[in-house]
Amino acid sequence: MNLEAIANISRGIRGELHKAVVGQDHAIDLLLTALLAEGHVLLEGQPGLAKTLLVRAFAKTSSLQFGRIQFTPDLMPGDVLGTNLFNFQSNTFSLTKGPIFTDLLLADEINRTPPKTQAALLQAMQERTVTIDGKHHALGDHFLVVATQNPIEQEGTYPLPEAQLDRFLFKIVLAYPSRDEERAIVASHGGRRATTSLDALGIGAVVAAEHIAAMREVVTQIRVAEPIVDYIVDIVRQTREHGALRYGASPRAAASLSQAARAYAVLAGRDYVLPDDVKALAVPVLAHRVGTSVGAAMDGVSAQAAINQILSRVTAPR
Repeated sequence: MNLEAIANISRGIRGELHKAVVGQDHAIDLLLTALLAEGHVLLEGQPGLAKTLLVRAFAKTSSLQFGRIQFTPDLMPGDVLGTNLFNFQSNTFSLTKGPIFTDLLLADEINRTPPKTQAALLQAMQERTVTIDGKHHALGDHFLVVATQNPIEQEGTYPLPEAQLDRFLFKIVLAYPSRDEERAIVASHGGRRATTSLDALGIGAVVAAEHIAAMREVVTQIRVAEPIVDYIVDIVRQTREHGALRYGASPRAAASLSQAARAYAVLAGRDYVLPDDVKALAVPVLAHRVGTSVGAAMDGVSAQAAINQILSRVTAPR
């Protein structure tokens, strides 16, 4: 697999996704980057912005087995992982696998469920395995979590702990479409049922699942020059010293930013990382991994704004 082949595949995926979703180019680029970087994604946006449709279509274009969990306050860890049930005919226990046993898992409204159930995803996201009754079960190399949360539904939600947020490569905030994009949505989808199938939209697979490993291998071979490494480290270390942030990003965040920049460069058809790749990814990689101070929150300074301030202060290599 070479850079040109990956570029052709990514263009094909974008084309298929736009049969279902109007706009959202930035989110699509980040989903592709996460796929190549083997990272999980947190999607945030108002209801009705096609978050679920985007993820379903992305799974199909990538030939990934799709699974969905609707997180609710009464959801239990066993509902996510599965459980061992006793078979009276054979006098043995057999595993009934939960929906987590898939390639691409859509964790819908993840912050609607209590921390105990949220924690069921921690091992899976970090190690791609789950432990049920003391036995480890592999989830496969393609396992990827895309979680959604709605920012307006604050009552009855359980904010994700820092340890879990740190396991998401990106937090993608979906914005409302432009007027032209919204007009295109109404024109193309206004007469459809809410449950239109992907087949009806004409969405097909672009890449076989077994080829994703080859694409990811290309990412590992991308060069990150020493000045770029220094640039990434300086940005992350500045998050720990910024006055508006009560805690900064971890070393894992720095490594994640480097890995994401490699994948981003591959999608651009390059075998090297540019400072602009780091700048483009700094907010989606870092903003959810830092915490704003009380004073900053009162002044309306968001984590995204603080990251952008850091990017303006840290000198990029030439």
